[in-house]
Amino acid sequence: MSVTRTRPYTVRDRLVVLSPFDGVRVGEVEVAHAGEIGELLARARQGACTARGLPRHRRAAILEGAARLVEDRIEAFAQLIVSEAGKTIVQARKEVRRCINTLKLSADEAKRNAGEVVPFDAYAGSEARQGWFTREPLGIIVAITPYNDPLNLVAHKLGPAIAGGNAVLLKPSELAPLSALRIIEALHEAGLPPDVVTAAVGGQDLGEALVQAREVRMISFTGGFATGERISRTAGLKKLTMDLGGNAPVIVMADCDFQQAVDGCISGSYWAAGQNCIGVQRILVQRPIYDRFANAFVNGSKRLKVGDPLLEDTDIGPMISAEAAMRAEERVAEAISAGATVLYGNQRRGSLYYPTILADTPVHCLLWQEEVFAPVVTLTAFDSLDEAIALANDTEYSLHAGIFTNSLPDAMNAASRIDAAGLMINDSSDYRFDGMPFGGYKYGSMGREGVRFAYEDMTQTKVVCINRVETRA
Repeated sequence: MSVTRTRPYTVRDRLVVLSPFDGVRVGEVEVAHAGEIGELLARARQGACTARGLPRHRRAAILEGAARLVEDRIEAFAQLIVSEAGKTIVQARKEVRRCINTLKLSADEAKRNAGEVVPFDAYAGSEARQGWFTREPLGIIVAITPYNDPLNLVAHKLGPAIAGGNAVLLKPSELAPLSALRIIEALHEAGLPPDVVTAAVGGQDLGEALVQAREVRMISFTGGFATGERISRTAGLKKLTMDLGGNAPVIVMADCDFQQAVDGCISGSYWAAGQNCIGVQRILVQRPIYDRFANAFVNGSKRLKVGDPLLEDTDIGPMISAEAAMRAEERVAEAISAGATVLYGNQRRGSLYYPTILADTPVHCLLWQEEVFAPVVTLTAFDSLDEAIALANDTEYSLHAGIFTNSLPDAMNAASRIDAAGLMINDSSDYRFDGMPFGGYKYGSMGREGVRFAYEDMTQTKVVCINRVETRA
């Protein structure tokens, strides 16, 4: 049974991490404070020198070795994710496998993406010149990660940064820091020098000190829009990449493979208890199949098992805290008071929030306009694809979108007109491959993740140009 959990608490500068499902103590970590920023920067400064001196083959070997270690310990990593973040054990194992892939992709990038030749003689006046550019480290990178993917999103920061020869100051979520520390241990075991990555777990004061530090060359942040906006205002002149969430629409056309659409939307709506920045939130269904789809979607949602995330047959575990579940409940209540109809759910038990489906949610509601980050979905009927695209674009936050259709022209029409960084065709919005570019439109993000693209953001080019001296007879 779930219990109400307040924020993690500290005892003598130790942070106690509690299970979001039953409140059991999972572990504890040392807490860092803003006053320690000098020590952290000194360590990172040395780490930047160390990292820069690692040849590319060594960086790749370390990342490949860490991937093997994580692979050998899949179950232990998965159990830890369940304990501290509340993902179901099936979902946690998938996250660990994705982490392994992220590390392997990062190893490939270290060996592959070193630079390229510049064709100087392709331009008049440069015929006597030849040269190339290399990709060089930025130096010190601050990485700030959230709780919802406490292992793989850390790998998405550390892997490309190490591949590029950088040092990292990592601030993982206070709600789920243990997986981050475990992957750093694997990297050290694989041969990464200890000063290259430094973890610092702490509160807002620590985050502000890290962000403001002049020596930091880049901030890579995944989290909420309000925090991202504060970072952008205080960071100063440094590189910023941010994944700030979304509000994913999925369009279901009448000509689609019906069962594929229902199953895809159910999976996309409730993965990680809806705490998924590309999870399905707004399902737009063409009117001829709306009633049939709504019935099938509700019936499929009813069959999902909510409860203990360690059980193999649990489909939806707890949200990260009872407070998070209560916030979702409040968003739903606001939509209902504005005229939305509950088709199913709207039930909370501690940190467990059951699948909730609304219909006819007014577009001015927060549930329509902003990311809910909970297992809450709203269904809306539409007549034409033009109308659906307009509804899909009616938000300031956008990462992914989806469309189910058997019409290639409709799919390509949607691909060109939907404001999103990724359109999944005949798939829900929550599909992501760790090698593809990942980010958002509008206020959804700055920059791109995905190993190659993060690596390129975490490096800088240096041009070497040789002007050949003509020998005179």
